[in-house]
Amino acid sequence: MRTFMLSLSASLLLLTGATHAAEFKCSGERIERNGSSWGAAKSSGGNYLIEKGGSTVGYAKKSGSKWSIENSSSSTLGYLNGSKIDNANNSSWGDLSKAKSMSDCPDPVAAALWVLKQSGKL
Repeated sequence: MRTFMLSLSASLLLLTGATHAAEFKCSGERIERNGSSWGAAKSSGGNYLIEKGGSTVGYAKKSGSKWSIENSSSSTLGYLNGSKIDNANNSSWGDLSKAKSMSDCPDPVAAALWVLKQSGKL
């Protein structure tokens, strides 16, 4: 009976869409969106340049113990500080787990994609 209930629960999760793939997925420097090539996260000197269609949309730059998330003109939009994501005004944009549910990428890239999306820059 227990095995049947576990199977039924797993089936319901799949049918209701409670388990879903991340919108973005990183494969090396390549970023895929919903299974198609979308852009790139290029690593340079420990920082990341985020590109969409060959154009720079933002950066994740190491700044002391945290990451600064910037738009294409290098204006700071937010920060990844441990597992917390804050906007430039120090109010919360959530935590890293939200960003990781949206993108299966390294932490600073996931946070940058999250902040850029929240800012309307994607």
